[in-house]
Amino acid sequence: MTSPLSRAPTWREQFHEVIFEAETPAGKAFDICLLIAIVVSIVAVGLESVAEIRAHHGQLLRSVEWSITILFTVEYLLRLSSVRSPWQYALSFYGVIDLLAVLPSYLSFFIPGSQSLLVIRALRLLRVFRVLKLAHFVGEASMLRSALQASVRKIIVFLGAVLMTVIIVGAAMYLIEGPEHGFTSIPQAVYWAIVTMTTVGYGDLAPQTVLGKILASAVMILGYGIIAVPTGIVTVELSSSLRNSTRTDACTACGADGHAIDASYCKYCGAKLG
Repeated sequence: MTSPLSRAPTWREQFHEVIFEAETPAGKAFDICLLIAIVVSIVAVGLESVAEIRAHHGQLLRSVEWSITILFTVEYLLRLSSVRSPWQYALSFYGVIDLLAVLPSYLSFFIPGSQSLLVIRALRLLRVFRVLKLAHFVGEASMLRSALQASVRKIIVFLGAVLMTVIIVGAAMYLIEGPEHGFTSIPQAVYWAIVTMTTVGYGDLAPQTVLGKILASAVMILGYGIIAVPTGIVTVELSSSLRNSTRTDACTACGADGHAIDASYCKYCGAKLG
């Protein structure tokens, strides 16, 4: 009787090891080739958008684009067939990105110009974190995500206050300047207030009266202070995340994890951490 431990891996397990696992030489080679194909595809789409290059090398670029699209289509189908729950993978983050990487080419048959959306393939470069085993970058990204999530409510309240401010300032500027100076409506004046407060300054609208210039000056100065607020909110949350962050490695003696980021010894058994 054949032991379960000695049985030969099934075709699904073999495909899964190559396609999804970056630890094996075959898996890492597969992912590196995939990343190269992604970069080539993005470059081809970008070059095709240049009229001069498209006129001379359009056919070549479209051939490259379609060759990679077919390659990605086959790869996507192999991914679906090598997992036990194809729908679960298809609805996952990477599954949706993989589908979006091939969909624009086929949509171009029905919607001309949609192939330019192939730049979405750039999102597939996120796989580089798994391929190159950049675990510390993943940890930093997780910390940043936590800080942003913790800042959401504060930033929403802040944006609400900014919105009320620009509406009030816009209404005031509409009353001060009026249609004769380009402020033909309150929405138009609110647009000017947003452009001015964010220090963009397109210059398509400008106050002409002394009172309007005084209000505009106040809005400009206020804008500098407002820009710093979201940065401060996120910075505080980042500092909090850094203080509460833990090491990702486990103790080699007892297997416990969750140690402080600056810990040198295990808090459970006292063994030295790696």
